[in-house]
Amino acid sequence: MATDADRTPAGTGIAAVKAALAEKPDGVLESLAETHGVSYRAVLDCLPAEQRRAAAAGAFDAIWQDLTTWGTVMLIVHTVNGVFETKAPLPPGEHGRGYFNIHGDSPIGGHLRIGRCAAIYFVDRPFFGRRSCSIQLVDTDGEAMFKVFVARNAQRELVPEQVRRFEMLRSQHA
Repeated sequence: MATDADRTPAGTGIAAVKAALAEKPDGVLESLAETHGVSYRAVLDCLPAEQRRAAAAGAFDAIWQDLTTWGTVMLIVHTVNGVFETKAPLPPGEHGRGYFNIHGDSPIGGHLRIGRCAAIYFVDRPFFGRRSCSIQLVDTDGEAMFKVFVARNAQRELVPEQVRRFEMLRSQHA
């Protein structure tokens, strides 16, 4: 597995990411990783400590179970090829055949290779000028698996009950 040092072209890297975050703290983190030749996890780790806390991958089951009770959330999968966003409740899932299989009465479904999860980040930071709270799974290569965001109401404000639940989960696991 390549380390961030192996991927880092001259003149880029962690110092450049920190400088970019200082200049524009609410930008797209995946863009910083790509621009500066580091993993997504390295960018998360460059965020100020008050904006990110990591939990062990072993907390996944408890965190997922709690998330299934939040109601509608925003699930985002961001790759170099696109950004997919789905607003829906998270359905329950179960482990089987090497996957965490998600199924239920929701447009969200599929099969996660949860054994590749290295850490779960609780991220509370500005995004384009507004507070944003998310739970982000990072894989063993340091890349984002997916993100679950606290939903917004009709006024585009974070749903207070979900913020409370996010903060509670963060304090329990991270």
